[in-house]
Amino acid sequence: MQPLDRTFSVAPMMDWTTRDYRAFARTLSRRALLYTEMVTTGAILHGSPRSRFLGFDEIEHPLALQLGGSDAFELAECAAIAEAWGYDEVNLNVGCPSDRVQNNLIGACLMGHPEKVAAAVRAMQAAVSIPVTVKCRIGIDDQDEDEDLSRFIATVADAGCDTFLVHARKAWLEGLSPKENRDVPPLNYPRVHRLKASRPELHIGINGGIKTLDECREQLERVDSVMIGREAYQNPWLLAGVDAALYGEPGPAESRHAAARALRPYIARRLDEGAKLNHITRHLLGLFQGQPGGRKFRRHLSENAHREGATLQVFDDALGLVAERETAEMA
Repeated sequence: MQPLDRTFSVAPMMDWTTRDYRAFARTLSRRALLYTEMVTTGAILHGSPRSRFLGFDEIEHPLALQLGGSDAFELAECAAIAEAWGYDEVNLNVGCPSDRVQNNLIGACLMGHPEKVAAAVRAMQAAVSIPVTVKCRIGIDDQDEDEDLSRFIATVADAGCDTFLVHARKAWLEGLSPKENRDVPPLNYPRVHRLKASRPELHIGINGGIKTLDECREQLERVDSVMIGREAYQNPWLLAGVDAALYGEPGPAESRHAAARALRPYIARRLDEGAKLNHITRHLLGLFQGQPGGRKFRRHLSENAHREGATLQVFDDALGLVAERETAEMA
Protein backbone atom coordinates (compact mmCIF):
# COMPACT_ATOMS: atom_id res chain seq x y z
CA MET A 1 0.00 0.00 0.00
CA GLN A 2 1.41 3.36 -1.03
CA PRO A 3 1.72 5.65 2.01
CA LEU A 4 -0.55 8.67 2.12
CA ASP A 5 1.08 12.01 1.40
CA ARG A 6 -0.20 14.21 4.22
CA THR A 7 1.66 17.38 3.27
CA PHE A 8 -1.62 19.30 3.08
CA SER A 9 -5.07 18.35 4.32
CA VAL A 10 -8.48 19.92 4.85
CA ALA A 11 -9.61 19.59 8.45
CA PRO A 12 -12.73 17.69 9.48
CA MET A 13 -15.50 20.23 10.16
CA MET A 14 -19.01 19.41 11.32
CA ASP A 15 -21.70 20.26 8.75
CA TRP A 16 -19.04 21.54 6.36
CA THR A 17 -16.79 18.73 5.12
CA THR A 18 -19.70 16.71 3.79
CA ARG A 19 -19.37 14.43 0.77
CA ASP A 20 -20.60 17.28 -1.45
CA TYR A 21 -17.97 19.72 -0.19
CA ARG A 22 -15.29 17.10 -0.63
CA ALA A 23 -16.33 16.43 -4.23
CA PHE A 24 -16.15 20.18 -4.86
CA ALA A 25 -12.70 20.33 -3.23
CA ARG A 26 -11.49 17.73 -5.72
CA THR A 27 -12.20 20.12 -8.60
CA LEU A 28 -9.59 22.40 -7.00
CA SER A 29 -6.90 20.01 -5.72
CA ARG A 30 -6.03 16.44 -6.60
CA ARG A 31 -3.45 16.07 -3.85
CA ALA A 32 -5.01 17.49 -0.66
CA LEU A 33 -5.94 14.80 1.85
CA LEU A 34 -9.62 15.27 2.69
CA TYR A 35 -11.34 14.41 5.98
CA THR A 36 -14.97 13.67 6.67
CA GLU A 37 -16.96 15.34 9.37
CA MET A 38 -16.59 13.55 12.68
CA VAL A 39 -18.86 10.49 12.67
CA THR A 40 -19.61 8.87 16.01
CA THR A 41 -19.31 5.15 16.55
CA GLY A 42 -22.97 5.09 17.57
CA ALA A 43 -24.05 6.58 14.24
CA ILE A 44 -22.13 3.95 12.30
CA LEU A 45 -23.12 0.97 14.41
CA HIS A 46 -26.77 1.88 14.95
CA GLY A 47 -27.67 4.45 12.28
CA SER A 48 -29.53 3.55 9.12
CA PRO A 49 -28.86 3.64 6.29
CA ARG A 50 -25.12 3.39 6.89
CA SER A 51 -24.49 5.22 3.61
CA ARG A 52 -25.89 8.36 5.24
CA PHE A 53 -22.79 8.47 7.44
CA LEU A 54 -20.19 6.71 5.31
CA GLY A 55 -21.17 7.33 1.69
CA PHE A 56 -18.68 9.05 -0.58
CA ASP A 57 -17.76 9.35 -4.24
CA GLU A 58 -14.65 7.69 -5.62
CA ILE A 59 -13.38 11.07 -6.81
CA GLU A 60 -12.83 12.06 -3.17
CA HIS A 61 -9.70 9.94 -2.63
CA PRO A 62 -7.40 10.30 -0.80
CA LEU A 63 -10.00 10.37 1.95
CA ALA A 64 -9.91 9.84 5.72
CA LEU A 65 -12.81 9.07 8.04
CA GLN A 66 -12.76 10.85 11.39
CA LEU A 67 -14.32 8.82 14.18
CA GLY A 68 -15.71 10.07 17.47
CA GLY A 69 -15.81 7.63 20.35
CA SER A 70 -13.89 6.18 23.27
CA ASP A 71 -14.89 2.53 23.52
CA ALA A 72 -11.98 0.55 22.08
CA PHE A 73 -14.12 -2.34 20.86
CA GLU A 74 -16.62 -0.06 19.09
CA LEU A 75 -13.86 2.04 17.55
CA ALA A 76 -12.13 -1.07 16.26
CA GLU A 77 -15.38 -2.32 14.74
CA CYS A 78 -15.99 1.04 13.07
CA ALA A 79 -12.41 1.22 11.79
CA ALA A 80 -12.89 -2.18 10.14
CA ILE A 81 -16.15 -0.98 8.59
CA ALA A 82 -14.39 2.15 7.30
CA GLU A 83 -11.68 0.08 5.68
CA ALA A 84 -14.28 -2.15 4.06
CA TRP A 85 -16.02 0.93 2.67
CA GLY A 86 -12.75 2.03 1.08
CA TYR A 87 -11.45 4.84 3.27
CA ASP A 88 -7.70 5.49 3.13
CA GLU A 89 -7.27 6.39 6.81
CA VAL A 90 -9.15 6.38 10.10
CA ASN A 91 -8.61 9.33 12.42
CA LEU A 92 -9.66 9.49 16.07
CA ASN A 93 -11.08 12.81 17.26
CA VAL A 94 -9.36 13.94 20.45
CA GLY A 95 -9.93 17.64 19.85
CA CYS A 96 -13.64 18.50 19.65
CA PRO A 97 -14.66 20.57 22.71
CA SER A 98 -18.48 20.47 22.50
CA ASP A 99 -20.56 19.63 25.56
CA ARG A 100 -22.44 16.91 23.69
CA VAL A 101 -19.33 14.92 22.93
CA GLN A 102 -17.83 15.53 26.38
CA ASN A 103 -20.84 13.86 27.95
CA ASN A 104 -20.09 10.77 25.90
CA LEU A 105 -16.33 10.91 26.52
CA ILE A 106 -15.63 11.92 22.92
CA GLY A 107 -13.24 14.55 21.63
CA ALA A 108 -10.90 16.86 23.53
CA CYS A 109 -11.84 15.52 26.97
CA LEU A 110 -9.97 12.35 26.01
CA MET A 111 -6.73 14.30 26.36
CA GLY A 112 -7.27 13.77 30.06
CA HIS A 113 -7.41 9.99 29.47
CA PRO A 114 -4.33 9.10 27.41
CA GLU A 115 -4.46 5.43 28.43
CA LYS A 116 -8.00 5.18 27.05
CA VAL A 117 -6.85 6.72 23.75
CA ALA A 118 -3.90 4.33 23.66
CA ALA A 119 -6.21 1.35 24.17
CA ALA A 120 -8.48 2.59 21.38
CA VAL A 121 -5.58 3.07 18.97
CA ARG A 122 -4.20 -0.37 19.77
CA ALA A 123 -7.57 -2.00 19.09
CA MET A 124 -8.18 -0.03 15.89
CA GLN A 125 -4.75 -0.85 14.48
CA ALA A 126 -5.30 -4.53 15.20
CA ALA A 127 -8.52 -4.39 13.19
CA VAL A 128 -7.29 -2.65 10.01
CA SER A 129 -4.35 -2.33 7.65
CA ILE A 130 -5.00 1.34 6.80
CA PRO A 131 -3.37 4.07 8.94
CA VAL A 132 -4.90 4.98 12.30
CA THR A 133 -4.13 8.57 13.29
CA VAL A 134 -5.05 10.97 16.09
CA LYS A 135 -6.13 14.61 15.93
CA CYS A 136 -5.74 16.40 19.24
CA ARG A 137 -5.21 19.78 20.91
CA ILE A 138 -2.10 20.96 22.76
CA GLY A 139 -4.00 20.49 26.01
CA ILE A 140 -7.24 21.04 27.90
CA ASP A 141 -8.15 23.42 30.69
CA ASP A 142 -5.32 23.77 33.22
CA GLN A 143 -3.07 21.08 31.80
CA ASP A 144 0.57 22.03 31.36
CA GLU A 145 1.02 22.36 27.60
CA ASP A 146 4.50 20.87 27.58
CA GLU A 147 4.42 18.20 30.27
CA ASP A 148 0.87 16.92 29.72
CA LEU A 149 1.02 17.04 25.92
CA SER A 150 4.32 15.17 25.94
CA ARG A 151 2.87 12.52 28.24
CA PHE A 152 -0.25 12.16 26.07
CA ILE A 153 1.78 11.80 22.87
CA ALA A 154 4.20 9.33 24.48
CA THR A 155 1.39 7.14 25.83
CA VAL A 156 -0.48 6.99 22.53
CA ALA A 157 2.69 6.61 20.46
CA ASP A 158 3.74 3.66 22.63
CA ALA A 159 0.45 2.02 21.61
CA GLY A 160 1.51 2.21 17.98
CA CYS A 161 0.25 5.57 16.68
CA ASP A 162 2.90 7.39 14.67
CA THR A 163 0.81 10.25 13.21
CA PHE A 164 -0.60 13.15 15.24
CA LEU A 165 -2.42 16.16 13.83
CA VAL A 166 -2.24 18.87 16.46
CA HIS A 167 -4.56 21.86 16.71
CA ALA A 168 -2.20 24.43 18.24
CA ARG A 169 -4.72 25.69 20.80
CA LYS A 170 -5.89 24.42 24.14
CA ALA A 171 -9.52 23.41 24.49
CA TRP A 172 -11.25 24.95 27.49
CA LEU A 173 -13.98 22.48 28.39
CA GLU A 174 -15.27 24.74 31.15
CA GLY A 175 -16.20 28.35 30.39
CA LEU A 176 -15.92 28.49 26.61
CA SER A 177 -18.38 27.43 23.93
CA PRO A 178 -17.26 25.23 21.03
CA LYS A 179 -17.29 28.31 18.79
CA GLU A 180 -15.15 30.27 21.26
CA ASN A 181 -12.76 27.33 21.50
CA ARG A 182 -11.93 27.83 17.83
CA ASP A 183 -10.74 31.39 18.39
CA VAL A 184 -10.31 32.46 22.01
CA PRO A 185 -7.52 30.15 23.28
CA PRO A 186 -4.28 31.61 21.89
CA LEU A 187 -2.43 29.78 19.15
CA ASN A 188 0.85 28.27 20.27
CA TYR A 189 2.69 27.09 17.17
CA PRO A 190 6.06 26.88 18.99
CA ARG A 191 4.59 24.19 21.26
CA VAL A 192 3.85 22.00 18.25
CA HIS A 193 7.28 22.78 16.79
CA ARG A 194 8.90 21.66 20.05
CA LEU A 195 6.87 18.46 19.96
CA LYS A 196 8.21 17.67 16.49
CA ALA A 197 11.76 18.48 17.53
CA SER A 198 11.49 16.19 20.55
CA ARG A 199 9.83 13.33 18.64
CA PRO A 200 11.42 13.40 15.16
CA GLU A 201 10.37 9.80 14.49
CA LEU A 202 6.68 10.75 14.64
CA HIS A 203 4.65 12.48 11.94
CA ILE A 204 3.50 15.75 13.51
CA GLY A 205 1.01 17.88 11.60
CA ILE A 206 -0.16 21.35 12.60
CA ASN A 207 -3.63 22.89 12.47
CA GLY A 208 -5.20 26.14 13.61
CA GLY A 209 -5.35 29.67 12.24
CA ILE A 210 -3.36 29.02 9.05
CA LYS A 211 -4.81 30.95 6.12
CA THR A 212 -2.32 31.16 3.26
CA LEU A 213 -0.08 28.83 1.28
CA ASP A 214 2.91 30.96 2.27
CA GLU A 215 2.09 30.21 5.91
CA CYS A 216 1.84 26.53 4.98
CA ARG A 217 5.33 26.59 3.49
CA GLU A 218 6.68 28.28 6.62
CA GLN A 219 5.10 25.66 8.87
CA LEU A 220 6.40 22.81 6.72
CA GLU A 221 9.92 23.89 7.61
CA ARG A 222 9.14 22.92 11.22
CA VAL A 223 6.54 20.14 11.03
CA ASP A 224 5.58 17.31 8.67
CA SER A 225 2.20 18.48 7.44
CA VAL A 226 -0.31 21.31 7.53
CA MET A 227 -4.06 21.11 7.97
CA ILE A 228 -6.35 24.04 7.12
CA GLY A 229 -9.98 24.25 8.22
CA ARG A 230 -12.25 27.25 7.94
CA GLU A 231 -10.18 29.13 5.37
CA ALA A 232 -10.33 26.17 2.99
CA TYR A 233 -14.11 26.21 3.32
CA GLN A 234 -14.90 29.91 3.33
CA ASN A 235 -12.30 30.75 0.67
CA PRO A 236 -12.19 27.52 -1.35
CA TRP A 237 -10.15 29.00 -4.21
CA LEU A 238 -7.19 28.70 -1.83
CA LEU A 239 -7.21 24.98 -2.65
CA ALA A 240 -6.57 25.72 -6.33
CA GLY A 241 -3.01 26.69 -5.51
CA VAL A 242 -2.18 23.74 -3.25
CA ASP A 243 -0.97 21.25 -5.87
CA ALA A 244 1.45 23.66 -7.53
CA ALA A 245 2.68 25.39 -4.37
CA LEU A 246 3.16 22.35 -2.14
CA TYR A 247 3.47 19.37 -4.50
CA GLY A 248 5.05 20.93 -7.58
CA GLU A 249 2.23 19.69 -9.80
CA PRO A 250 -0.42 21.58 -11.80
CA GLY A 251 -3.82 21.67 -10.15
CA PRO A 252 -7.02 20.61 -11.94
CA ALA A 253 -8.68 24.05 -12.10
CA GLU A 254 -7.53 26.77 -14.48
CA SER A 255 -10.23 29.15 -13.26
CA ARG A 256 -13.09 29.39 -10.79
CA HIS A 257 -15.55 28.87 -13.61
CA ALA A 258 -13.65 25.78 -14.73
CA ALA A 259 -13.86 24.35 -11.22
CA ALA A 260 -17.59 25.03 -11.06
CA ARG A 261 -18.19 23.45 -14.47
CA ALA A 262 -16.13 20.41 -13.49
CA LEU A 263 -18.59 19.77 -10.67
CA ARG A 264 -21.67 19.74 -12.95
CA PRO A 265 -21.60 15.96 -13.67
CA TYR A 266 -21.35 15.25 -9.95
CA ILE A 267 -24.26 17.61 -9.17
CA ALA A 268 -26.34 15.92 -11.86
CA ARG A 269 -25.62 12.48 -10.36
CA ARG A 270 -26.50 13.61 -6.86
CA LEU A 271 -29.76 15.21 -8.02
CA ASP A 272 -30.66 11.95 -9.75
CA GLU A 273 -30.05 10.19 -6.43
CA GLY A 274 -32.53 12.52 -4.74
CA ALA A 275 -30.15 15.04 -3.17
CA LYS A 276 -31.36 18.65 -2.82
CA LEU A 277 -29.51 21.21 -4.91
CA ASN A 278 -28.92 23.59 -2.01
CA HIS A 279 -27.28 20.82 0.04
CA ILE A 280 -24.60 20.75 -2.64
CA THR A 281 -24.35 24.38 -3.75
CA ARG A 282 -24.13 25.78 -0.20
CA HIS A 283 -20.51 24.62 -0.22
CA LEU A 284 -19.72 26.75 -3.29
CA LEU A 285 -20.96 30.09 -1.97
CA GLY A 286 -17.40 31.30 -1.30
CA LEU A 287 -15.98 30.31 -4.70
CA PHE A 288 -16.23 33.79 -6.20
CA GLN A 289 -15.37 35.63 -3.00
CA GLY A 290 -14.04 39.09 -3.86
CA GLN A 291 -14.78 38.67 -7.57
CA PRO A 292 -17.07 40.91 -9.69
CA GLY A 293 -20.46 39.23 -9.65
CA GLY A 294 -19.63 37.08 -6.64
CA ARG A 295 -22.47 38.52 -4.56
CA LYS A 296 -24.98 37.93 -7.36
CA PHE A 297 -23.78 34.32 -7.59
CA ARG A 298 -24.25 33.79 -3.85
CA ARG A 299 -27.61 35.54 -3.79
CA HIS A 300 -29.03 33.59 -6.72
CA LEU A 301 -28.06 30.26 -5.16
CA SER A 302 -29.26 31.30 -1.71
CA GLU A 303 -32.64 32.42 -3.03
CA ASN A 304 -33.31 29.61 -5.50
CA ALA A 305 -31.31 26.42 -4.83
CA HIS A 306 -33.51 25.48 -1.86
CA ARG A 307 -36.73 25.57 -3.87
CA GLU A 308 -38.55 22.31 -4.43
CA GLY A 309 -37.44 20.75 -7.70
CA ALA A 310 -34.47 23.11 -8.18
CA THR A 311 -32.36 21.77 -11.05
CA LEU A 312 -28.90 22.20 -12.46
CA GLN A 313 -30.26 25.17 -14.40
CA VAL A 314 -30.31 27.18 -11.17
CA PHE A 315 -26.60 26.52 -10.77
CA ASP A 316 -25.90 27.42 -14.41
CA ASP A 317 -27.88 30.63 -14.10
CA ALA A 318 -25.92 31.62 -10.99
CA LEU A 319 -22.66 30.90 -12.78
CA GLY A 320 -23.76 33.11 -15.66
CA LEU A 321 -23.99 36.09 -13.30
CA VAL A 322 -20.20 36.11 -12.86
CA ALA A 323 -18.08 37.43 -15.72
CA GLU A 324 -15.61 34.84 -16.87
CA ARG A 325 -12.02 35.93 -17.30
CA GLU A 326 -10.35 35.21 -20.60
CA THR A 327 -7.05 34.18 -19.02
CA ALA A 328 -6.41 31.48 -16.48
CA GLU A 329 -6.46 32.66 -12.88
CA MET A 330 -3.65 32.33 -10.41
CA ALA A 331 -4.45 31.01 -6.96
